[in-house]
Amino acid sequence: METALSDLEFRLLNDWQRNLPLTEHPYAAMAQELGCSEAEVIAGLGDLMARGHISRIGAVFRPHVLGWSTLAAVSVPEARIEAVAQSIDACPEVNHNYEREHAYNLWFVVTAPTHERVAEVLAGIHRQTGCKPLDLPMLADYHIDLGFDLAGNQVSGIRDRQMPGPHLNDAGRPETAESLRRQLASADYALAAALEGGVALVHRPFAELAAKAGLGEAEARHRLQCLIDLGVIRRLGVVVRHRELGYTANAMVVWDVPDDQVEDMGRRLGAQPSVTLCYRRPRVLPEWPYNLFSMVHGRNRQAVLAEIERLRAELGLEGIPFQPLFSLRRFKQCGARYAGFARAA
Repeated sequence: METALSDLEFRLLNDWQRNLPLTEHPYAAMAQELGCSEAEVIAGLGDLMARGHISRIGAVFRPHVLGWSTLAAVSVPEARIEAVAQSIDACPEVNHNYEREHAYNLWFVVTAPTHERVAEVLAGIHRQTGCKPLDLPMLADYHIDLGFDLAGNQVSGIRDRQMPGPHLNDAGRPETAESLRRQLASADYALAAALEGGVALVHRPFAELAAKAGLGEAEARHRLQCLIDLGVIRRLGVVVRHRELGYTANAMVVWDVPDDQVEDMGRRLGAQPSVTLCYRRPRVLPEWPYNLFSMVHGRNRQAVLAEIERLRAELGLEGIPFQPLFSLRRFKQCGARYAGFARAA
């Protein structure tokens, strides 16, 4: 890591990426587990945020429930990449934007209230930049951002004693995004919008969050717990910045898996400790033949490449076409903006 972390700082970063206590005084509850004072927790988190190690203390939402999102990519001449990135970053609907090693070299996420609005944003980017985006919405998720183990780069070990499984319907199957959407209340959209900037570093942060959402504090905490139980909020806690913590190499590894095998392979790949994200997305032929996306982080390029080779060997992926798209620059990284989203009638 670029700067040494104290034991308390490490535990704040590593242990609290999920399961932020939904109590009146969450930082006091954290302090009790950590053996320190509430003031030390708040000061420590503030300092880590100021140093760039923490993006925010907030929520990671399941895609396509509160609205619609897509992963998009454009192919930009090197001489124009900064100007095009700046134009893309100016869109409030864009919450991530990275340069990666590929002919499609700018990859960004668009989140909006509806599929139609996402399409409008992509069309606007095409008009403004002259670069036509690939539109690659998630079709299935096999592993969504559940945390990042700074001790061993293994997401499975982070406060997993309370990690909920997928919410099941009456038939015993995981709820679809559409069925989850029908269970949401207007208050849930207000809470998502209030969470954009993160949970404040104050004595009673949920009271402040509730005031922004126009709710009572107890109601806000109850609705947050409901969203967690439903799997709409995948995790609530510290959102770290990997690069600032020494994991300077990351590759979005894309695979061209036969359609009749992608479900099985996605679940097996998503279960690997080193894979922090794993999704199925559509092919866009002939430009884009890949349908399975996974993310692997490491402290250097060689470590990431070695892990990819291990995955190929152990999961029987040697015959599957793939490409590792290493990240070169981060142009934008923030939480999605949900202001203006509303429950469908």
